[in-house]
Amino acid sequence: MDPFSAVSEELAEIHGEISDIFRALSNGFQKLEKVKDSNRQSRQLEELTEKMRECKRLIKEFDRKAKDLESRNDQDTNKMLNEKKQSMIKELNSYVALKKQYASNLENKRIDLFDGGMEGYGEDNVLLASSCGFMSAAMTNQQLVDSGNRMMDETDQAIERSKKTVQDTVNVGTETAAALKAQTEQMSRVVNELDSIHFSIKKASQLVKELGRQVATDKCIMALLFLIVVGVIAIIIVKLDIV
Repeated sequence: MDPFSAVSEELAEIHGEISDIFRALSNGFQKLEKVKDSNRQSRQLEELTEKMRECKRLIKEFDRKAKDLESRNDQDTNKMLNEKKQSMIKELNSYVALKKQYASNLENKRIDLFDGGMEGYGEDNVLLASSCGFMSAAMTNQQLVDSGNRMMDETDQAIERSKKTVQDTVNVGTETAAALKAQTEQMSRVVNELDSIHFSIKKASQLVKELGRQVATDKCIMALLFLIVVGVIAIIIVKLDIV
């Protein structure tokens, strides 16, 4: 039986949803290792980022419900709930770190696209598991809650930065594809214009040949007429001599 069901059915339901998201994140990152295309990796990272955001929201909801029940629970139950919350935060942080690693690998494939744009992104984007070391026996429940809230806020900021990096990468890929398409269309227009010029030159050559043939024909006709005129004159002269 789920131990959270004994405390609250609502807490058990939230915990179940968080567990489902963690399984989905685990499967998602395993599948991501097999993806080679950068654009497809960016889309899958975006989906995983959304799951992490939802997980972070559910952890906050879990913490709020646990705090509402704190007054009626015994000390051991409250301690168990706090430890579970910190465990979930730690697991979420591990996926944030993994997400950051994949995002960095994607950026390395984009030569000079984000040169200098990643300063300050490294250390504060990974919430180390050692941050959970503050859970000492001397800390009060309120301190545990405050520390957990700070960690979740930092996790949210890290997810936002990772999401922006993925979106920038997708935008650059889209702009590059659009530029390539425009250049391809321009080259196609140039080829069409060259074909048109070639056709015009061929047509002009044919017209020149036809004009040449017409001139040659005209010369033959003139020569024939000249011969006819000469013949007529010769006949007239011959007849005049006879008379």
